[in-house]
Amino acid sequence: MKELFGTDGIRGKVNLEPMTIETALKVGRTVAFYFGAGQQAKIVIGRDTRISGTMLEAAITAGATSMGADVLLTGVLPVSGVARMTVTKGAQAGIMLSASHNPYDDNGIKIFQKHGGKLSDEVEIALEKLILEKFPVVGNLSPGQVLTKPDDQNYLAFLKESLPPGFSLKGLKIILDCAHGATYRIAPQIFKDLGAVIETMGISPDGTNINADCGSEFPQKLMQQVKTSKADLGFAFDGDGDRLIAVDGNGRRISGDHILAICAQDLQKQGKLKNNLIVCTVMSNLGLHKALRALKIETVIVPVGDRYVLEAMQSKGAVLGGEDSGHIIFSSLHTTGDGILTALCLLKAMHNSDQSLAQLADIMAVYPQVLVNVPVKQKINLDKNSAVQKVIKIVETKLGHDGRVLVRYSGTQLLCRIMVEAPQYSQAKEYCNQIATVLTKEV
Repeated sequence: MKELFGTDGIRGKVNLEPMTIETALKVGRTVAFYFGAGQQAKIVIGRDTRISGTMLEAAITAGATSMGADVLLTGVLPVSGVARMTVTKGAQAGIMLSASHNPYDDNGIKIFQKHGGKLSDEVEIALEKLILEKFPVVGNLSPGQVLTKPDDQNYLAFLKESLPPGFSLKGLKIILDCAHGATYRIAPQIFKDLGAVIETMGISPDGTNINADCGSEFPQKLMQQVKTSKADLGFAFDGDGDRLIAVDGNGRRISGDHILAICAQDLQKQGKLKNNLIVCTVMSNLGLHKALRALKIETVIVPVGDRYVLEAMQSKGAVLGGEDSGHIIFSSLHTTGDGILTALCLLKAMHNSDQSLAQLADIMAVYPQVLVNVPVKQKINLDKNSAVQKVIKIVETKLGHDGRVLVRYSGTQLLCRIMVEAPQYSQAKEYCNQIATVLTKEV
């Protein structure tokens, strides 16, 4: 059982363990020691716009350089840009400081290996052991150097290379919501460079407004703005830029499941959907599975977490996978999820089909889904709690084959997530509340 690492790195409230400068210092030392393998390491460190980012960046940098590692600070850059730069700069590891879609007073530490991929469970366990057991600091080392070199252009060029030669967005009006986060500079630049007429939201970070009533978690304002501005579509990113929620020209929210269905169909038509399958998670909507069955596309279902999606993609030979949250991976293009890259792939699908996003989204009918987050004091084993299992069984029996129930703990917060899908929203809400009532009493 891991103590520090959750489903997506180390995460928590700033200035409370494990998100303290003391732990950040140990992480810097440990990463340099572990990935340096006795040699001088190079480590890329990026961050989003949270007020705590520079504090944690300084602590990790101090730890890494004290172990002789050289550190390249990218400044504010989307997490996928940090992963990409880890590869292009020949670094042994990359670190992104972000709590993704969480509020500003959270932060997190995501670690990438030299090939730009996230850590395996085995590596996380090994790192935890070093961090928690306070391994001896190696003496008589020359401190590493710190190089501050923001490099948006390297990442921008990489994104453009994913597009066909001469690809243009001229004639399209796009609204962008950058969540006051890591995409606030580069997202407007690339869509403008490609010829789109753009309007922007969420591009004035102040350290505390990241994800605040904006971005992929709160797309309502974007949905309204797309209709008000009579735009063709809109894109909403999260704090670190690895998620995308789209909005069609009618102001309709286009989820990650929609994006998976659209892009799977596009890749299939091009003969590029390797093994004719995609990977999705237990949270994916029943509507996605029905749409893919109609296309005769197979699905592999994994637990929530992009790391599990990527592992399954690699083992099954899939080139497309993702989550309904909008975290999509195109493994032939990148080693990790990338919100801007996903938006570009969606635009390519529109171009290839000569259809609008609204037309493409009709590929999938969404089953009403209700999600309730129940705060918990501790994460007990729900499988062994008879009251919780009884109410889940009752709801599942009522739904039969026309819906489903999923109850799981958050990997990053003290929350239990209850999700119910049903033919009618009122049913999903009623059943979800029934389970939440029991769960609140038991946990």
